[in-house]
Amino acid sequence: MATLNYKHLRYFWMVAKTGSIAKAAAQLHLTPQSVSGQLSEFADTLGVELFRRAGRNLELTETGRRIVSYAESIFSTGDELLELVRDQNFTTMSFRVGCADSVSKLIACQLVEPALKLSEPVKLICREGRLDSLVADLAVHRLDLVMADRPIPPHFSVRAYNHLLGESPMTAFATAALAERLGSDFPACLHNAPLLLPGEDFAIHQRLLRWLEGSEVHPHVVGEFDDSAMMQAFGQSGAGVFFAPAVIASQVCSQHQVVMLGQVDAVVEQVYALTTERRISHPATVAIRTLARDKLFV
Repeated sequence: MATLNYKHLRYFWMVAKTGSIAKAAAQLHLTPQSVSGQLSEFADTLGVELFRRAGRNLELTETGRRIVSYAESIFSTGDELLELVRDQNFTTMSFRVGCADSVSKLIACQLVEPALKLSEPVKLICREGRLDSLVADLAVHRLDLVMADRPIPPHFSVRAYNHLLGESPMTAFATAALAERLGSDFPACLHNAPLLLPGEDFAIHQRLLRWLEGSEVHPHVVGEFDDSAMMQAFGQSGAGVFFAPAVIASQVCSQHQVVMLGQVDAVVEQVYALTTERRISHPATVAIRTLARDKLFV
């Protein structure tokens, strides 16, 4: 079975990017004859046709286009590796955190803050996105930790571990004007009230719906949001009642100029740290877990 020659792959990639052997040779500081020979050897080794002539230029075959997409990924990963090595050699320790859209940014910010106060300086790199995408990056070690509102779904074939950081009941919030209009009889005041719900990607989405149904309360859902910060921004504008974890109730009131309508003890939001470590050892992750257990989720 043929083995992949990465030098040949780079030559092929450069020819594909520039559209000609001469231009690729100039960038590689080689003769066109050398590049042409290496390209032919690469095609022979793979047993496929990579290019076809299109006038004076070369045009990729369908197989060639597919190989280019793999080459892009391979060399992009190589560049990330070099950047990682440079960071470790010449700057500080990196800590790469992914935060799922469904996790409150106020909670995430408080949890990550201790990582910036370690005795050894840390360069914090934060990514935000959907849980499936972040877990995929965790699996290939592009992230050190992912914050999520649930354990890793069982259908994800990823070798990673769930560490529960804490949990909190939910609190309902509204602007002072809307709260005055609704009255103080919670949760009955939510009946026919405008309501902003977290989207279906949130673990608490169905829990809130079941609680409302069980409480015989039927609000008017005016919006669903895949991002908690956007939901809270709409809540601040007076668009409707929204929910957030009770552990950050005071910050939510202060930041968004809203008031608390009531607490929902029956609906609990959880926050997990997802890592590739069975036992947490990264100093920044240890600091996050300590803050979560000793302070934030006490």
